[in-house]
Amino acid sequence: MFMAPLSNTQIESFNAAGGTQASNSDPQAAQDRFLKLMVAQLANQDPLNPMDNAELTSQMAQINTVSGIQQLNATLSGMNSQFNSLQALQSTSLIGKQAVVNGSQLAYNDEGVAQAGLLLTEAADNVQVEILNTSGSVIATVDMGALEAGQHTFEWNAGNTDRATVSGFRIKATAGGEAVSASPLSLLRVASVGMVDGAIRLRTEDGVAFAYSDVLAFQ
Repeated sequence: MFMAPLSNTQIESFNAAGGTQASNSDPQAAQDRFLKLMVAQLANQDPLNPMDNAELTSQMAQINTVSGIQQLNATLSGMNSQFNSLQALQSTSLIGKQAVVNGSQLAYNDEGVAQAGLLLTEAADNVQVEILNTSGSVIATVDMGALEAGQHTFEWNAGNTDRATVSGFRIKATAGGEAVSASPLSLLRVASVGMVDGAIRLRTEDGVAFAYSDVLAFQ
């Protein structure tokens, strides 16, 4: 009984035949299986219609291509693991720094002074920051006067105010009596860093977690 030449389908799918999952992904194991299959084919070929040399060369080129791709994938996987480890190591230098992120959360220092920031799209001649309680009422106002376009920070002395009753802040900015677009910014002190699903996650002392990609700046 003669064996027919290997089809393209056999060449493409031979790597999935037999063995464990680990051996199927091993380029050397894949080559061994291919060579065994080819030796069997040569031993059982029709002597009156032997395999063409060009066809044999083509099949061997295909297995080399498959093996090369497998080796490349393994190399890239190893490089990705090393990159993630290096990224996690470098991110530890962020501990203790303030991360600027979009949000209206206030951060307090040891003296009870709250800090946050804002971003103006254009210059304003009157900027006020309103501190809000959990009911949405204004409990304090920080007058910042006239400010240029860009990022700014402010402080609010909370005094004896119960922090649990403070929900955040909002900004009112005008220029010539017309409203100016302003975005609230939170200044979050980084207490720890970690890797989650290959991405850097930062955490504050209060347990607030946020992604590195959400950070606008560090200061």
